[in-house]
Amino acid sequence: MEEDRFDGRIGRRRGLLNRLRNYLLTGIIVAAPLTITVYLTASMVNWVDSRVKPWIPARWNPDSYLPFPLPGIGVVLAVIFLVLLGFFTANIFGRTIIAIGESILNRMPLIRNIYAALKQIFETALSERSRTFRTAGLVEYPRRGLWAIVFIATEAKGEISHRLSHEDEDDAISVFLPTTPNPTSGFLLFVPRKEVLLLDMSVEDAAKLVISAGLITPVWPARQRAKAVRSASGRPGDDAGRVVSVEVPVRGRLVDEPPEEWETDRPEPADPR
Repeated sequence: MEEDRFDGRIGRRRGLLNRLRNYLLTGIIVAAPLTITVYLTASMVNWVDSRVKPWIPARWNPDSYLPFPLPGIGVVLAVIFLVLLGFFTANIFGRTIIAIGESILNRMPLIRNIYAALKQIFETALSERSRTFRTAGLVEYPRRGLWAIVFIATEAKGEISHRLSHEDEDDAISVFLPTTPNPTSGFLLFVPRKEVLLLDMSVEDAAKLVISAGLITPVWPARQRAKAVRSASGRPGDDAGRVVSVEVPVRGRLVDEPPEEWETDRPEPADPR
């Protein structure tokens, strides 16, 4: 009798500890993302304010007559300044000033290379007509049978396109292969179009999958899943209306069906009689 009571008390204590542990983990799951998001946002706002507010005259700075600092003023002024700068450079006078400044930079040996590279990167990434890094895919890397997520950049151009197309009839495209858990680092790969397997998931979902090391799997809607099944069956018109950055043909399923000749070449089993 005493042993049963003792075991019951131990079971209740264990149940209480398990519930407390679950409550603690639930609280961490709720509080950690919110806290990190608020911290990163506040750090970015404070960083911009620390760079912009010193340039504001004292009579126009709200911190000079308010009893407390007002965060976000530097961010608002920075956005307004960038909008005005874009408006200024959109007319003929602004473009003339920019052209004169670029001509001066082009005469500087080291600075011109840095400026030209940064300008080309920002123009390619922020252009409204650019379709770079808007499609995720899979390539076999680092060897056959192992698949890695990539972000499709653009078509290979220049000497690289010429060299690769000379060796293979299929032209090549450039893809960025991110690393886990830091997707900003990775590898630039040039692969044939037919070697890229397009994914229906967005680049944001693919980045989440890479950052979480496979723990966060994006939801695959039933409509896209049915479309992929119809495409794999070879029905025409299944990919109509889909807009991708680079028209890369889908290579196929991850696990292909064995060819028919495998069945014919297999030796027939011996007759048990």
